Amino acid sequence: MKRRRRSDRRKRQRRIYVLPNLFTSANLFCGFYAIIAAIQGGFTKASVAILIATVFDALDGKIARVTGTMSKFGLEYDSLSDAVSFGVAPGVLVYLWALEPFGRLGWLAALLFVACGILRLARFNTLADRVSSAYFMGLPIPAAASMIATTVLVMNRLGGTGTARHVTILIMIYVLSFLMVSTVKYYSFKRAGLFRAMRFNMLVFFILLAIVIAAEPSIALFVIMLAYVVSGPFVTLRHRQANQPQGADRAEAPSQETT
Repeated sequence: MKRRRRSDRRKRQRRIYVLPNLFTSANLFCGFYAIIAAIQGGFTKASVAILIATVFDALDGKIARVTGTMSKFGLEYDSLSDAVSFGVAPGVLVYLWALEPFGRLGWLAALLFVACGILRLARFNTLADRVSSAYFMGLPIPAAASMIATTVLVMNRLGGTGTARHVTILIMIYVLSFLMVSTVKYYSFKRAGLFRAMRFNMLVFFILLAIVIAAEPSIALFVIMLAYVVSGPFVTLRHRQANQPQGADRAEAPSQETT
């Protein structure tokens, strides 16, 4: 019986499931289209394609878990697609859109983003079974790519031009690259009961949020992504404070009284 179970597991791992891999293929399609659009100067189209790719990336994993069609092939295919859609595509986009005037420094910054993103994917695959699912270690690469895409959209919406924009984008790329390979914790929103039970006021909040996004999608999405990127250091700081041993504070109390 044990041998049969092992053989069944191996056969299941070798299978290639159609439904989740179709969403992964759609993710890859959007990433490749974003590269072509960026090369042709369609920066807005490229940014929208990257954001759509994040939706397909979120759906393929959830569909695989719900339908029980997870496989090692799907995991590897998803990582390779993410490397294109959220690594190469935003790297090409941000270089052609803002970093090209910096010359070597500009394309090295774009290369650093791509390299750190792929390193982030490799670390995620190796530590997926050993890290809590409630948090991500480091900024997820789809979030970093979405930050670039929403920045392009909001800057085009507001008409931001000039050297100041280029310098700001250059600094942002270095910060995003560091956050992806750092140990800063980010909420993963993967808890099973996160969206099952919801208070009435939270439902009203999500409805209002949807209305704001529909009214000003570029600005609203930029604010949401910026808030998520900034939330990581605060989550890490709070997590460290919660895990500090309480005995240390008690041990310091007598010494303070004697001085």
